[in-house]
Amino acid sequence: MNVNQIVIRSLKKNLKNYYLYVFALMFSVALYFAFVTLQYDPAMDSAKGSIKGAAGLRAASVMLVAIVSVFLLYANQLFIKRRSKEIGLFQLIGMTKNRIFRLLSAENFILYFSSLILGILAGFSVSKFITMILYKVTGVEETATLSFSSKALIQTTIVFSVIYLLILLMNYFFIKRQSILSLFRVLSSTEATVKRLSLFEIIIGTLGIALIITGYYVSSKLFDGDFTTMPQLFGAMLFILASVIIGTYLFYKGSISFIFHLIRKRKNGYLQINDVLSLSSIMFRMKSNALLLTVITTVSALAVGLLSLSYISYYSAEQLARDYVPADFTLTDIKDADELGDTFNKNQIAFSETRIHVLQVEADMTNVLETNMEGLQLDINHMVTAVVSDKEVDGIDVSPEDTMFTGYSDILERFMSFKDHGKIKLKTPGETITQNFKGLREEHIISWNFTGGGSPVAIVDDSVFNRLKKNVKPDIQTEPVYIGIDIKNKKDIVKANDIFKLLGFHEGQSHHSLHEMISTQKKMYGLTMFIVGFLGLTFLITSGCILYFKQMDESENEKPNYTILRKLGFTQGDLLRGIRAKQLFNFGIPLGVGLLHGYFAVQSGWFLFGTELWTPMFVVMLLYTALYSIFGILSVLYYKKVIKDAL
Repeated sequence: MNVNQIVIRSLKKNLKNYYLYVFALMFSVALYFAFVTLQYDPAMDSAKGSIKGAAGLRAASVMLVAIVSVFLLYANQLFIKRRSKEIGLFQLIGMTKNRIFRLLSAENFILYFSSLILGILAGFSVSKFITMILYKVTGVEETATLSFSSKALIQTTIVFSVIYLLILLMNYFFIKRQSILSLFRVLSSTEATVKRLSLFEIIIGTLGIALIITGYYVSSKLFDGDFTTMPQLFGAMLFILASVIIGTYLFYKGSISFIFHLIRKRKNGYLQINDVLSLSSIMFRMKSNALLLTVITTVSALAVGLLSLSYISYYSAEQLARDYVPADFTLTDIKDADELGDTFNKNQIAFSETRIHVLQVEADMTNVLETNMEGLQLDINHMVTAVVSDKEVDGIDVSPEDTMFTGYSDILERFMSFKDHGKIKLKTPGETITQNFKGLREEHIISWNFTGGGSPVAIVDDSVFNRLKKNVKPDIQTEPVYIGIDIKNKKDIVKANDIFKLLGFHEGQSHHSLHEMISTQKKMYGLTMFIVGFLGLTFLITSGCILYFKQMDESENEKPNYTILRKLGFTQGDLLRGIRAKQLFNFGIPLGVGLLHGYFAVQSGWFLFGTELWTPMFVVMLLYTALYSIFGILSVLYYKKVIKDAL
């Protein structure tokens, strides 16, 4: 038998074990090629200028290469160890190490570059679909076209060829470093054997759980006012990161064994077949893979957290825009507003108009406002506050002695909080008026350029407003009037927005279009969600494949045990019930811990990204769980095949 025949027979034999590896490689190549194609696609030129797509896609492609490189190198390490006995047999029959390396390299070349070619073809075929997704989530009105980029082809080929050379280098050093005897012992030495649980493992297991809980607790207090300076805040963030990551490692190193040991102890040694196949195996194998599982869990938490936060931003984009621009169109110049209104009338666009006069007044809020962050450099004794009359705000009537605030943001509330009651001093050069604080409203009534980007607006009685107006400081007074125009028939919004732009009223300090702001927000957050989503999907598939390959190894190592159990009279169904429980733990524990880490990470600072938490976060977590479960199901099916072949 010549080398070519050996390569072909080896490929046929191992292809059934490599199908998921081939799929993950093809998927990674396809996604990378599609991303690079987007960079070079001429149709993206107009979109790149508005959503900074080129920089974002370049960064995503670099991260994608990093994820794929780690996966391919790790998967290759698993495969080369699985074939260690085969390599040892080749040496026993007289083949040199160099010849064995060439044989494996030829086999790997065929498998790798076949997957590369298929991945590029797949990437080309779905590039239009991916572009359509990008245009959809960002709101870019462009027509997606199917185009082949030779630059993308060259770049993809170079990148994955470099990864292939790294794989060859890894294989070369592995073969050169191993003796014939060590090759037959590689598999048996890769996993920890069953040992008695030590006191040290109990201590580190308890410490791991304590560190994770401590990290969760500190994260829940991150923006509650317990950390009042920026150094304290950053220190707390570093502590949370270190506590959770170290705690996760110790959790896999000792906590799992400790918890399952307690479960076994409660059974007084009477273990069913399900316990033998699930608890006993997991107790000691998870300890061996503590570092790998820590990395998978941490990056899963990162993926879930970033996906949730990006979706929260995208989901809340319209509401955030309405907080900044409460009407369809807002202006501060009466002449411009009259011109816009006349043009709407000529084009038969029905609208309503709101005009609110605004004063910028210095206010002393010492008795009603508390700052939770010393680094804000906010002087609450001399705050410049927007003041409006209750006469010009629908549904509000304030007494001459009272002041009400409206338009208070959730983000600002985390750093500045209002007391239930107190006195407010409104200062002008002529007099100081002391008012009673009468609560907060969420509604935003004027645009953000009057409020400094989110500060609350004071509503006072009309008589108080006129007194302040006589003595207002000219150096702090900005625009005198807010003009909001709302289109009655929302079908006319696009037409009205086109008129707004034709008149030269572009988005700026004094002119705002709600339609334009929503579009800008969705473009920015949509691109982020698109990139994070595909990177998260890539990591999910690669990490799921790694866990699947580990289960393939375990199933082959445990095959003699299944043979014995079958001979003792246990049916295939009996063994599969234990295997299902085992896979539930193998895939469920890293997934569950990763989701829990992601939840607390999102919970601590979600309000910085949007107005809605639960719906976006649950959608991301449910989708992530559903996709991850596929690999658990595939592992059960592989075990079923191994059990069937055990007799």
